[in-house]
Amino acid sequence: MSTAEQTKGAVTVLITRHVTPGHEAAFEQASHGMTAAARAFPGYLGGQLVRPQDDSTDATLYNVVFAFDTAAHLQVWQESPARALALAAIAPHIEGQSVRQVSGLGHWFAAPTGSKQAPPPRWKVAVVTWLGICPTVYLLFALLGELLAPWPLLPRVMLLTSLVVVTMTWLVAPQLTQLLKPWLYPAAPATPSE
Repeated sequence: MSTAEQTKGAVTVLITRHVTPGHEAAFEQASHGMTAAARAFPGYLGGQLVRPQDDSTDATLYNVVFAFDTAAHLQVWQESPARALALAAIAPHIEGQSVRQVSGLGHWFAAPTGSKQAPPPRWKVAVVTWLGICPTVYLLFALLGELLAPWPLLPRVMLLTSLVVVTMTWLVAPQLTQLLKPWLYPAAPATPSE
């Protein structure tokens, strides 16, 4: 993928951390400090700390979801001294390694490796994205709707959208782009030889 392609489209990051028991308040304060620092960076779209649910099997598991408008802006944040300081403030309050997942629509539709083809037009990306998201959301609502009905709206939406992003990124989008590859990347017409 070219540098230009890598910098197009919003990028969402999901970080999972196990908080040391008894350090929850300090961890949350340090996490809010990190969010405040990120807010000052270009392209920051927002973030949310997701606490463990009361009935969770792992009461130490916290998630942070945040997004930047481009991979380039995310990289500026990742390489910043402000982020390094924020991570240092969080480190004493967590156990083990953080798990980090990055996703964005851009890499779903990257041209095949080695190809000099341009990415598909936005309307085709929109059609394929809808073809993946609509049945994925429907299926998740059908499977989890009753179970999540008692939850407050924001945690319910956050869980469902996280599941949609993960499902689209690793299951649905790769299959759809492979299936619709001839339509997304039509063969260039042969040029007459000189």
